[in-house]
Amino acid sequence: MEEAKVTEVPHLERRVRKRKEPMAILKTKLSRSLSCSMPRVKTTLTGLFPVVLWLPKYKLKEYIWGDLMSGLVIGIILVPQAIAYCLLAGVDPIYGLYTSFFANIIYFFMGTSRHVSVGIFSLMSLMVGQVVDREVYMAGFDLDDTKADGILNVTVDSDSSAVNLTMGAFGMECGKECYAISIAAAMTFLVGIYQVLMAVFRLGFVSIYLSAPMLDGFATGASFTILTVQAKYLLGLKIPRHQGYGTVVVTWINILSNIQNTNYCDLITSAICISVLVAGKELQERFKDRLKIPLPTELVVVAIATLASHFGDFHRRYDSNVSGAIPTGFIPPKVPSFGLMPRVAFDAIPLAVISFAFTVSLSEMFAKKNGYTVRPNQEMMAIAFCNIIPSFFHCFTTSAALAKTMVKDSMGCQTQVSSIVSAFVVLLVLLFFAPLFYSLQKCVLACIIIVSLRGALRKFRDVPSKWRISKMDAVVWMVTMSASALISVEMGLVVGVVFSMLCIIVQTQKPKVSLLGQIHDTAHYEDMEEYENLMSLPKIKIFRFQAPLYYANNDFFLKSLYKAVGLSPFLEMTRRRKAEKKGETLAAKEGGRADKTNGEVKVGLGSREFDLHTIILDCSAMPFIDSTGMQTFKGILKDYKEVGVTVLLASCNTTVIDSLSQGSFFGKADKDMENLSFYTVHAAVRFANDRAASTSELSNPVPRELPSCRFSIQP
Repeated sequence: MEEAKVTEVPHLERRVRKRKEPMAILKTKLSRSLSCSMPRVKTTLTGLFPVVLWLPKYKLKEYIWGDLMSGLVIGIILVPQAIAYCLLAGVDPIYGLYTSFFANIIYFFMGTSRHVSVGIFSLMSLMVGQVVDREVYMAGFDLDDTKADGILNVTVDSDSSAVNLTMGAFGMECGKECYAISIAAAMTFLVGIYQVLMAVFRLGFVSIYLSAPMLDGFATGASFTILTVQAKYLLGLKIPRHQGYGTVVVTWINILSNIQNTNYCDLITSAICISVLVAGKELQERFKDRLKIPLPTELVVVAIATLASHFGDFHRRYDSNVSGAIPTGFIPPKVPSFGLMPRVAFDAIPLAVISFAFTVSLSEMFAKKNGYTVRPNQEMMAIAFCNIIPSFFHCFTTSAALAKTMVKDSMGCQTQVSSIVSAFVVLLVLLFFAPLFYSLQKCVLACIIIVSLRGALRKFRDVPSKWRISKMDAVVWMVTMSASALISVEMGLVVGVVFSMLCIIVQTQKPKVSLLGQIHDTAHYEDMEEYENLMSLPKIKIFRFQAPLYYANNDFFLKSLYKAVGLSPFLEMTRRRKAEKKGETLAAKEGGRADKTNGEVKVGLGSREFDLHTIILDCSAMPFIDSTGMQTFKGILKDYKEVGVTVLLASCNTTVIDSLSQGSFFGKADKDMENLSFYTVHAAVRFANDRAASTSELSNPVPRELPSCRFSIQP
């Protein structure tokens, strides 16, 4: 076949980059960070509070209707959810309303997303609740809602239903609910501090280790835990929340062992509420194109259930568990307890990472959808202060919520003015309507929580498609989901991250390797196993390794190379040594032969003709190599040279070239670089063919034709 005609690529000179000293870089950054001027102060303030940039440009006639409607609808959704999610968080309902109010106000000033809805989130509430219940239990309180005893001194005021508990361990007067919100507030403060530190030190990259399949599996597994924790309220069972691993399994065992104590009033109420809520959600999804606003199903259910419970006196007549008194107004702010923070310092870390990851991912997703940009670092600062400041006002950890954000977007939300409207709706409830929820049954709140999990539980339907698209992603999803549901939510997050990273390592440990063949009449080469009609080159093997070469896959690289090219230099040298030893033995037996003959015997036994003179390593799919990989390259170059085979590199990126150069792979001052490394595979092939041809001419010179001589013999 005629060789493809290509332009020869000349040797390119690398740019000389002057690297600054680390101390010089540090001094420059410090001088920039610590410099103070009016323009810098202005830039810093406008960066920290983006509202001062976009609010003066607010288009009242164009934006106000969408912001008002979306804010009103989200506020209506927030009220029942704020009360319900307090069951998960293990605190009184009033604190959920506080959290929703302050989070919306702060994000209005500091957020860069126009659509994200920040506030209570079921997953955050569950993680907070697990820590709160653990600490409440360790402090000596009974987790049963009907009891308040333990290692604490109990004094009851005859004129009030409030219970005063003196905590001997901390020397402070505080009841069970007071201690619970103190734990939640202290942990929320730490979550915010961690997020500020992450923003200052640019540690947002931590979230990249939370892959989409892992987060989906984590959310689904956590949904199982949420459903299990709320199941006791559906049946009206008064059993404490399990502490430790295996919450799902142990809780279901406790539920089944106490099933005879089911409160039929709560059971019937739960069945009716779930039916109505599910029907409302199905109607909303089926007719979402025709409905201008979402159906306020939760609010309707809460209103009707509260009226039925109040006038039916369910609490007194049927011993149904109700929300109880919800005070109006605001409790005076209080500094989070620094004495409690060491107890929850470790628990706050996953909360900080998950809260940030969900907020930033939702911000970027809706910004891309609506054609604007967000600043991830500022989003981290915004969600951090949505945790720090509210922690002084008896709030717990917040995050962006997908469902409410989607509702805002579908309602035509344009800016975060909608958050102010939502906060105003919550404020009205706080100031005037909170006491009206006294008779609201907890089973109704549990129904709202469980029905809100439909989206996460529906992820099971996506498992077959995940498996078809990527088996590795499907396995990550299943492992993370199982760990989150069967072990614990926190351990599920750790298992998911570690398992995801192990999957990446496994993929790089045994990557795809291939021999390349030439596409006819071109200078391009592709995998001979994947494509038809490729031409293999005589006496040249082109090997591609599709992964970085480092210590973990070094052995696999060597085994794959030897198998692909059909020649192991170590085995070949061993075979030659055995043949030479055999030749020496034969020569010793034939002692009468000449030295020349002995030499001929050795050569005949020790040498072998290979169908190979060059191996070309295609490094185009090799992003980097470490010191082990560099030593491996040097080793195969030396080993194959000993058996008469040349090794060439092709398509190396500058990172690989720099690593090889630093390891003296190309000799002193890189003098052999032009003969060992080539910009394209085809350039290496041409070099190998030319070199083989010249070597062949030197080893087998064409014999010169002697002049003919005529001899005559005289008789």
